[in-house]
Amino acid sequence: MFSVCYNHDMDVGQIFKEVSKVDKFSYKKVAGITALSASLSDFKYKKHYHQEYAIGVTLRGIQHYYLDGSLQLSYPKGVMLFNPEQPHDGMAHDESGLDYMMLYIDPQLLLDASHKKDIVLFREPVVYDDQLGQEVLSLASAIFNEKDEALCSELLLSLTDSLIQTNPSEVQKDITLIRKAKEMLHSDLGNVLKLDEISKELNLSKFQFIRMFKSHTGITPYQYFLTCKIERAKELLDKNRDIYATVAECDFVDLTHLNKHFKKIYGITAYEYMLQLN
Repeated sequence: MFSVCYNHDMDVGQIFKEVSKVDKFSYKKVAGITALSASLSDFKYKKHYHQEYAIGVTLRGIQHYYLDGSLQLSYPKGVMLFNPEQPHDGMAHDESGLDYMMLYIDPQLLLDASHKKDIVLFREPVVYDDQLGQEVLSLASAIFNEKDEALCSELLLSLTDSLIQTNPSEVQKDITLIRKAKEMLHSDLGNVLKLDEISKELNLSKFQFIRMFKSHTGITPYQYFLTCKIERAKELLDKNRDIYATVAECDFVDLTHLNKHFKKIYGITAYEYMLQLN
C-alpha cells in the first residue's frame, strides 16, 4: 500500500477494500481526465493502446506487462507512464493479485497545462518517485470524490509540473506515412477496415504496409483500427449515454460484439461502463 500521507480527503483504504478473487474496475471522468481504480486477480488485458496519456500508481502486488516488446514490472509505489498510442497488455504478476490507480489524460490537456507545443513522450515506463505518485493519487482521489473542477485543474497542473521533471523526450517518432495511415484509419471508423485502399494510397503493397505499420507502432493495422473503434465508442458513451446508437455508429455487429472487445481493453463491458457514468 502507498505509504505517503496524501491530502485532499484522499483515503486509499476507502477506494481499495480487502482484495478478493473478484476483478473490480471503477471509472470516473471529469474535464477530460478519466480515473480508474482497479483490483486484478485473474483478468488479463489484451494488447491495446489508449489515445490519452495513461499514468498510474501500483498500490499492491506487481503490475506485469509488455511495452514496446519488453517486459515491465511495476512494484508497489511504481509510477507507470504510458505515451499515447503505445501498445501494451497487463496482468497481475502472481496469484496474490494487484491493486492500482490510473489516470487517462487527453494529450491536448497535458500540452495546455505544460505550455508545450509538441507532444511529449516519456522515456522511462516505470519510475519510483514519491512526489509524482502523490500527485497522481491526489488527482485520482479528487475525481472519484467529485471535488470541484477548479481543484481538479489545480491538481492536474501540479501533476504536470512533476511529470515534466521526469525528463520526457520530445522527439516525434512517427514518420509521414504512418501519420497519414493513422489519419485514414481514424476517418473511416464507421466501416470495415480497407487495407487495400490505404496501401494503394501510400503506394505500398498490403503486406508492406502491415509490416511497416507494426514495425513503427508495435501493433498491426487491424489491432489499431479495432482499438480506435473502442476508443470512439467510449467517447460516444461519455457524450450521449446511448449504447445502441454507439453500436450502430461504430459499426459493431451487435451489443455483444462491442461488449466483448470493450472488456478486453477496459476490464468491464461497454454497458457496465455506461452505468458508471453520471
